[in-house]
Amino acid sequence: MTRYDFAIVGAGMAGASLAAELAQDASVLLIEAEDRPGYHATGRSAAFWEECYGGPEIVPLTLASGPYLRDHGFLTPRGALYIGREQDAGLLDAFMGRFSGTGATIHRLDRADLLERLPDLQAQWNAAISEPACSDIDVAGLHAHYLALGRSHGVRLETRARLVAAARHREGWALRTERGETFTATTLVNAAGAWADELAALAGARPLGIQPLRRTVVQLRTDPPPRSDLPLVLDIAGGFYFKPEAGKLWLSPHDEVPSAPCDAAPEELDVAEAIERLAQVIDWRVEAVEHRWAGLRSFAPDRRPVYGFDPQVSGFAWFAGQGGFGIQTAPAAARLTAQLLLGLDRDPMTRGLDAALYAPDRFG
Repeated sequence: MTRYDFAIVGAGMAGASLAAELAQDASVLLIEAEDRPGYHATGRSAAFWEECYGGPEIVPLTLASGPYLRDHGFLTPRGALYIGREQDAGLLDAFMGRFSGTGATIHRLDRADLLERLPDLQAQWNAAISEPACSDIDVAGLHAHYLALGRSHGVRLETRARLVAAARHREGWALRTERGETFTATTLVNAAGAWADELAALAGARPLGIQPLRRTVVQLRTDPPPRSDLPLVLDIAGGFYFKPEAGKLWLSPHDEVPSAPCDAAPEELDVAEAIERLAQVIDWRVEAVEHRWAGLRSFAPDRRPVYGFDPQVSGFAWFAGQGGFGIQTAPAAARLTAQLLLGLDRDPMTRGLDAALYAPDRFG
């Protein structure tokens, strides 16, 4: 088959989840430029399901996705702490104010409460906000789940198939890959992550200013090693986060460095900065940097995702700009977007979501 109802470009978490949802009612082609799906952002995520991550307008997507992720066994309870110093009191207050009434479960902790959870915490860190519902996500398992679900509904996955031409005609889209393969689709869906604006330009749509930002993560061997029940720890001022992983510590300097779309690699300066920041937080000795990596997190100008049909180019749809929250919101985001593209009624997962918040036409 070379003609499809939908051709989705990008087989990371975004493309795989949307393909699985669409394929229950339509024929779907999933096009991936790399040798395997999930090579870029999906395969490099230190993902967690954290109710407040991404801001108040992302919370509804996160909460709506939670039951699906739990029921399918992709979440492991972790808990999270946003920690602060005396000078960060205003940031802690503002955080509580921003997320009050969103449905996220958060509460304040004092220094004594903090020390029960982080006994080696240095003295200047004296307050925190707790998010007890935070959980680790089995990213690889979730991605494989969506690929398998799509395959069971007839999704065709083409890897090593970088799209080089997309021409709109009366019956839909004529698509050509780098290897010379040609396909026809009624609707072309942009799930290209860091390459979302490049794909839009290829298809004759107006790029929306989706910017890839590099994020660095390092795996450390520390003395003492982190306890397995250590919560995810985040700086309320945005300077770092860390969590345990199989007896090691995963640490990020929470960097957001603008980048062109690429196979991202960590910079030594960012690795050193991460370790220096950790030394100002907790009294552990770093024995070795065992692994380091970087990924690209792509944001629209207002840092909200972009879901739905392009307002100007017929048959072109967006499923992009999902930043660092795309994995934790994947179930609800994919279900909502499939309903928008297919013209289906909402179901219990998506009924409370405001699609206008994420619509492409908000950019004018």
